[in-house]
This record gives sequence, structure tokens and C-alpha cells, in this order.
Amino acid sequence: MSESENFGHEHPLVLNEGQSTPSEEAYCSRCEEEVTLSAPSFSCVECGFYLHKRCAEAPLEINHPFHPKHPLLLLQSSPYAQALFCICDFCDKICKGSIYHCSCKLYFHIACALFTYNIAQKNVEELQHVALEDPLISTDNDGEELESFQCFWCCKPLLSSTYFSLDCGFHLHKKCAELPLKINHMCHRKHPLGLQFNIERFSCNICQETQERGFVYCCLPCEVAVHIDCVPTSPDKIHQHPFTLFWRRAPFICDACGTEGNHVAYICTTCNIMVHKQCTSLPRIIKSRWHHHPIFHTYFLDEDLKNRDCVICHDEVNAEHGSYYCSDCKIIAHVNCVTKNKSWYYIVSPENEDEKSIDSLALLPGESIDSIYCIIEKNDAGEATKIKHFKHMHDLMLGEKIARYDKCCEGCMLPISASFYYCSECDFFLHKACAELPKMMKPVWLDYCQKSSLILTSGHLFRCHSCYHLSNAFAYKCNECDGHLCLRCVTLTPDTLTCQGHEHPLLFYVECEVACSTCGDDMYRGYCCKGCNFALCTRCVRLPLTTRHKCDEHVLTLTYKDDNDYSECRFCDICEERRDSNNWFYHCATCDTSAHKDCVLEDLRYIKLGSIYKEGDHPHPLIFVKKIYYYPKCIKCGKPCQNLALECVTSGCNYIVHWRCIVSKHLWW
Repeated sequence: MSESENFGHEHPLVLNEGQSTPSEEAYCSRCEEEVTLSAPSFSCVECGFYLHKRCAEAPLEINHPFHPKHPLLLLQSSPYAQALFCICDFCDKICKGSIYHCSCKLYFHIACALFTYNIAQKNVEELQHVALEDPLISTDNDGEELESFQCFWCCKPLLSSTYFSLDCGFHLHKKCAELPLKINHMCHRKHPLGLQFNIERFSCNICQETQERGFVYCCLPCEVAVHIDCVPTSPDKIHQHPFTLFWRRAPFICDACGTEGNHVAYICTTCNIMVHKQCTSLPRIIKSRWHHHPIFHTYFLDEDLKNRDCVICHDEVNAEHGSYYCSDCKIIAHVNCVTKNKSWYYIVSPENEDEKSIDSLALLPGESIDSIYCIIEKNDAGEATKIKHFKHMHDLMLGEKIARYDKCCEGCMLPISASFYYCSECDFFLHKACAELPKMMKPVWLDYCQKSSLILTSGHLFRCHSCYHLSNAFAYKCNECDGHLCLRCVTLTPDTLTCQGHEHPLLFYVECEVACSTCGDDMYRGYCCKGCNFALCTRCVRLPLTTRHKCDEHVLTLTYKDDNDYSECRFCDICEERRDSNNWFYHCATCDTSAHKDCVLEDLRYIKLGSIYKEGDHPHPLIFVKKIYYYPKCIKCGKPCQNLALECVTSGCNYIVHWRCIVSKHLWW
């Protein structure tokens, strides 16, 4: 025995945890049910006052999951006069003693309210000591008692399934105790249906009958309800039911892809769905080039995925029809968008559905930064200040500032900015971000070989399959098709892109018919603004913000708008041709120099000067050069070599040739 607070009683109460039973019949003063040895209770040593422990500790207010509209309030007695009575909405018996009450005219015995609350909260500890009873092998009765007893959840006889018989008098089918609190149902795809008390007495949308008491799956805002027994198997799992050909030709909306059909359809009467013939075999799980995780087909959407746009076409996905989604990243795609091109995806087997693809720019399993480069020294913050990169023979030092602006990263060929590594023995620079890229990565969204791997390479000439620029810097090579992606493109994502030249975020469109706002060229894919007529092609999306050119001694800055009101002044200071004021250009504010971006950057800007060219018929080594002041004549065409050329490094050999005069056509297209 241990003393406790008196719970409003005038005398002290003690806790009886089953050590003894009352000498005569005793009843709980709150629920008015008999106090037995099996249930802990409080008792008064001076008078015949008893309280079940669960009744004594019952909260004054319950936010019940099965009745989310209002809280349930604990009342000491029925709110009506003694001449009237109320019926418990759970057990269908007259309410006695303390009750839980809601203004919706919902009434519960205190024991019924606490029991259903524990079930809703999955507090099933009280069921663990109760043995399951199988009605088929029970020998304690002849079945008549089971016929008269009903499950308190579905109101069906206990004979229909394995059940629990609890000490508190409740009988519950095992399958009912394990019901999910929320489901998706084909009869109402706008919202999930929640397991609730049918206080509104809604009729079932499936059988059209009204259940007097018990539970239903319900959407209160839409007044849609389905009886527990009327809930069919969800089609969200791998569809195992046969489809039947529906010969009647009539327009319909396919439940699997959400598009219209005007021919015969296939139906599944179990799941109540109608689909195109080709949608009967839609894969459940696919790996798409547009996302780094596997995505799943669903006929329903979670609340946090509704009212979202397709990750491919960026139009809203209708929540009432099928789609592909990733629950981790909260992305969604139209079925027809993600399966439009067979090279954009591959099917993932159900056995591997829990596997997650590696993020495009993440390290491979078991790989660390140290395997990409060897860390020689670190600073106090743990940052690598001296490394040995696997693509360079000497040690590299971490730098924060650079005095010269004409240095480019050996990896991406963009101008060096803050956070870079440099070699103190030779002219080698590498952005810190480029240095930390992995040796090998899973396919990125730009790569059409989605089952292949990309391997980091360098030192040979390639044309990027995305931006089409020619380069001999670092690249990722596909081990299936031998295609190349430059580092500038491999770090792009199909996600939202911000641009300093435009106020709104940009989205990648796989199909678009607009002109690039930077260069004015027509584009068929690229980054576009959904709200206004602004677009960037894949060649312009990675333009350097600053660069240098021999036309000006200062750094030229990428400029997005020409504020000069004099149209006659809008000329390029390099080619002296007129500039389009709507297109971006490079500008020097000090000298008021303005030039076309292509005149400043040139088409072959990503080829490293001084690097060796390993092809060709010349017997000596050739290097890439660009003459600035002295222009020798090309050995092939006889014209001055003003642009990119190849020059022999052997002393006494005056061989020099335009790059365009010897380059193979497959590299020049």
C-alpha cells in the first residue's frame, strides 16, 4: 500500500495493486464498473470509496485522434437531467458515472474513451497480456456467445476473425486493432481518409448504408465516408489483380497517368480504376535521369506533395490521378513526362526498392575525400591546406586570394576565384570545389546512359555532350558510350537555378521554343523563367562573371542590361559591329569598353594554351598557342594565325597551323 493524492475525495486514498480484493462488491465512483483484483485501484480506508487507477488518472481533456474537430471534456455526470440519459457512442450502452463529452453530442464512458485513445495512440501494452482467440478452435462455448458478441470496432460478430477478449469487457478483432489511422482510397483522392467515430452518421460511399455506431474512414470537409469492411486493397502496392478489357468505347481519364483516353479501356473492379492499355504494365519503381533517388508510382499523393509542379514540365500535377514521386525529397512528376523517352529511365526491381541512389555529386560508398586527394597538412579548422591530387604530379597549396586575373582552373577552365589550390612549382590552379569532385560518380541527369558510371579523365581533347564546347580540361567520361561531360555541366542540376541577371528563379525545361536572353539564339532546351519571357541556353548558363581580353587592360564584367540611351553607341569595341541591347555583354566601367560575349570569350576558350596536342601528322610535338602581337602565317592556308593555333616546340622548326585547318570534322561540328 502506498499513499496518494485523494483525487477530490475528503479522505486519504491508498493504491491497491492487486494485493487484496474488497470484502464485498465494490464499484468505481467514476465509471461505476466493478473493482476487481486484476485492475489497480485506489480505495478509501474510512469509507466505501473506490477508483480504478486508470479512471483516477484520466485527463480532464482529451484531443482524441478519432474526433479531431473538438476536444473531449471529462464531466462528472451526464449533462442532461436525471430523467433523461445518453448512450455511449462506442459501446452503445447507457452512460453511467463520469463521461467524456463533446458539443457535437458525442458521449463516451470514461473507460471507452481511454481505451479508444490508447488504441489510436498505438498504446497496445494492455493487449499484450491477452491471448488471441481463434473462433474456429475455441472449445469454451458452442459459438452462440460469439454470435451475440460483436467487435467494438467494425460491429461484426467475433466469429468472423481472430479476436482479443479484454478484461475490461471489450472484444476486438485482431485486424481491427491493427488498422491504420489514415488511408488513401480510390473513391476520394483529394484527401486521405482518417479513422473516426461516425458521429455525423455519414452513409458509406461504397455500400450506401449508414452504420448506427462504430468507426468509419472519413474525410470530414468533403463528407465522404467508407465502412471499414468496404475498404478494398489499395492499388498503391504492386498491382496483382487482373485487368479486364472494357469494350465500351467512351472518353475516360486514365487513373494511372491522368491523361484522356478515347478508346477501349482496361478496368480493375477490385481497385476501382480504369487505365490505358499501356498503363496496365507501368513499372512500380524506376530510376529517372531527373532525380538521384528511385521514384515510385502512386495513385495517391501525400498532403505535402499536393499542389506541387512536375519536376520535368513544371506544370501542376493533378492529385486525383497517378504520378511518380520521391517521398524523401518531396518531388513529383507526371507519368507521361518521366516515361516519355525510354533512355531517360530504367526499371528498378521490387527487391531493390529500399536502395537509394547516391547523390550525383556525392562520394561513392566507402570512398573518402582522402581517396580523391591525399591530405598532407591541415589548419586548425580541419581544412586541408596542402594536398596531393591524383591529377597532378606536385603538391598543391590552398589559396584564398590571387593577384592575377588571367589564371583559370585546370578542371573547369573558368577564372580562378576564392578557395582554390595552386602548385608552387608550376602554373597549375584548381578550384577547391573541382579538387573535391570524386574519381567516379553515378550517372547525372545530363547523361543518357543512366546505368553507366562516369569516370574523371583529363589530358585529351573532347566535346562536351551538353554545352558542345571543345576542351582538354577535366571531364567525366561515360564507360558505356564514351561520351564526355565537362565539369561546368556536370555540376548543373535540373533544380531551380538563380541568376544574377534575372530576379526570378529559373527552371530547366527539356522542351522549349524561345530565344536565349543572353545570346539571342533559338533554343530547344534550357533554363527558363516560368513567370516571364526570360531564358538561358545551356551554353550561356555558366558564363564567367569576370574575364580579361587584350582589348582592355582592366577586368571585364558580365553586364546584363545596357543603360546607354544612345542607340548609335551600342557597338562592340572588338568587332565594331552593332550590339543588341537586349543581349548580355562584357563591359569595363573604367574605359567604357563594351563587347559581345563571344568576341571576348571566343569559341575555343576552354582549350588550355600550352597543352600538348597528341594527334596529327607532324613529327614533332605541337602545343596550343594564341598569338597576341605577332601573327605568323599558317602552313596550311597561308593566312596570319590570329586565333587558336598549333605550334611546334622543337627548336628551329617554324611549323605553325590554324587549329581550324587541321581539326577533324567530328570535333569541330
